[in-house]
Amino acid sequence: MTPPSEAEIEEILRTSRRIAVVGLSRKPERPSHSVAAYLQRAGYEIVPVHPLGGVTLGAPVYPDLRSAAATGPIDVVDIFRRTEFIPALLDDLLAIRPRLVWMQFDIVHDATARRLEEDGIRVVMDRCLAVDHHAMMGGG
Repeated sequence: MTPPSEAEIEEILRTSRRIAVVGLSRKPERPSHSVAAYLQRAGYEIVPVHPLGGVTLGAPVYPDLRSAAATGPIDVVDIFRRTEFIPALLDDLLAIRPRLVWMQFDIVHDATARRLEEDGIRVVMDRCLAVDHHAMMGGG
């Protein structure tokens, strides 16, 4: 596995528009909520994915990635789920084919990352998308 270079990550983020946030909480104190809010302020369309549904950050919440992708292409998937739940996302990730799958701090699943990369989907693990976006491009 070869993680994408900083330049490659920056290019993907610069040219992406829709980010699905898996595990996006309605609670403002949760990291998933603050990261998604930051990304919204930075100009991305946030597509919340959570089995409870409803509305979060003014956007409809979809129960899974395939439902979210039915509304339009997903460029980046930002995952806020514990590591043991990552393999369950693999089939949906392969089906919707985002340009980049981002696993937040403390989330690492090498087997899933390897399978995604075999299909040409770039993967970042154990990093915060908001922190890296701010460092690379500022704003938010």
